[in-house]
Amino acid sequence: MQSLNDVLLETEDKMSKSVDFLKQQFSGLRTGKASVSLVDRISVSYYGSPVPLREIAGISTPETRLIVINAYDPTALPAIEKAITAADLGITPINDGHVIRIPIPDLSEERRKELVKVAKQMTEKGRVAVRSIRHEANEEIKRHQKQGIITEDEQNQALKDVQKYTDEFIEKMNQLLNAKENEMITL
Repeated sequence: MQSLNDVLLETEDKMSKSVDFLKQQFSGLRTGKASVSLVDRISVSYYGSPVPLREIAGISTPETRLIVINAYDPTALPAIEKAITAADLGITPINDGHVIRIPIPDLSEERRKELVKVAKQMTEKGRVAVRSIRHEANEEIKRHQKQGIITEDEQNQALKDVQKYTDEFIEKMNQLLNAKENEMITL
């Protein structure tokens, strides 16, 4: 049986990881600005094995609307180009035999609105995850009180703490969403 402090620490940690996961998901949303995170998780078939792009190539953004991929092994360029095309990101790689350049086109107004909807859906899933974590923590705290491990006052304070964490992490998610929306709309 966990101590009350352990329950609270674990709850805060899980909620924090939910926010981090949302940040990670947002980094993969295309905004019209070049971003390494747009392509770094793409898996490339390299000598018959799937390998993350970032392990076989240097990825940089020398300009705001350009991603440059410099393969450590130039023979991997065709496989990298194929993987980027297959990822269906709405971008077209240009292979000049030395590096792959990916110009990032402007997003249409319609596409921006679609991306905002996707960001809102991701955020709502994050909020649901945080609420689920809150529910689990509350159940654990109530179990502690029923078993006489903690007093009713300690239970009430712990439930308030869990709610405070919930509000805090949902607010962080809302702030991330607002920032991402502004980034997508003001390009």
